[in-house]
Amino acid sequence: MEPWPNSGNPRGKPEGVWTTIPQIRGNNHPAAEIIRRDGRWPCGASQIRVPVPDREPSTTSRRFGQSAGATIVGGVLATPEAAGLFRRAIVQSGNGLGAFTTEQAARVTRAAAEALGTAPHADAFADVSDERLVEAASRLTGVDLRTGTHYDPLLGLSPFSLVLDTQPATAVAAGRGAGVDLLIGTNTEEGNLYLVPFGTYATSTAADVDEVAARSHPEPAKLVETYRTTRPRASFAELRSALMADALFGAGSHALADAHAAHPGSATYAYRFAWRSRALDGQLGATHAVELPFVFDLTDLPELNGPRALLGPHRPPADLAARVHGAWIRFARTGDPGWDPYDTGRRATMRIDAEWTQLDDPDGRERRAWN
Repeated sequence: MEPWPNSGNPRGKPEGVWTTIPQIRGNNHPAAEIIRRDGRWPCGASQIRVPVPDREPSTTSRRFGQSAGATIVGGVLATPEAAGLFRRAIVQSGNGLGAFTTEQAARVTRAAAEALGTAPHADAFADVSDERLVEAASRLTGVDLRTGTHYDPLLGLSPFSLVLDTQPATAVAAGRGAGVDLLIGTNTEEGNLYLVPFGTYATSTAADVDEVAARSHPEPAKLVETYRTTRPRASFAELRSALMADALFGAGSHALADAHAAHPGSATYAYRFAWRSRALDGQLGATHAVELPFVFDLTDLPELNGPRALLGPHRPPADLAARVHGAWIRFARTGDPGWDPYDTGRRATMRIDAEWTQLDDPDGRERRAWN
């Protein structure tokens, strides 16, 4: 499959990753338009295979994903039936704590059945056309998935996720995926994508900050206080975005990284992508999905550049995409992206920007607040 669905591979590159369209309320809202240009998704919903010499066994297969695709890769990593089927995995902005419970899934099923006017079981859904299913799915955002024992890991942004009895990070902590090398990370301003394109970033209030914390944490006041302490100059918008980012991606990625790093026999590597897009009056920042053109080395494509395009009006550093792309491909081929492995002591993490800086346990106090 090609990195640009319906458009061909613009450079004929064989390298690549599993990616998915971010979880952003369907593909026709403002955030989607920031990512998609000319009706095409620059790096979306595709699998590309890294060439493997014939002499290598099939167990050198790779599974790479971004956003929902990354959460799925985490689920596959934790699945016993997948043991031995792949050797390396990349989880880009996923959530190792992002699976729905069966109770949450049942709520989505009932809501979908009500929207379709049909019974909530598989046989009834099988009789519904694809067009009606897609139309109904766009109306399911906002279903309250909070239960007596679980928060909604997607904060109401999407009603679709894995459905598992055990979260991927928990299963990996118990030993699943121990033989698979893992590269895992997030972007420094993931939450901006869910606020800036809708005009709700700059208007954020203290109540908005508290609401995000209450939807995602058992001690919301304590969580907010931690972020106010670690970010003393942050605006309400920045605090709201930071809490959303960790609720959606950061906390689950930390949990999965820690779980995987606890086992010998494979390596764990962590990154934080920090290059800021100046799109939308400079507010988009290092948001969810902005790393994708760098991973694919496609930042020079005209449709990705401009005031309302994903990368903004200013060109990224000339060598940044090539370096990111090279690190991802190096990891695919060798299991080592070029920096120190992550462990539960140092938690070495590569901060990727115009300059690359290896840090030990960045934002450690915020990470611990989610434990």
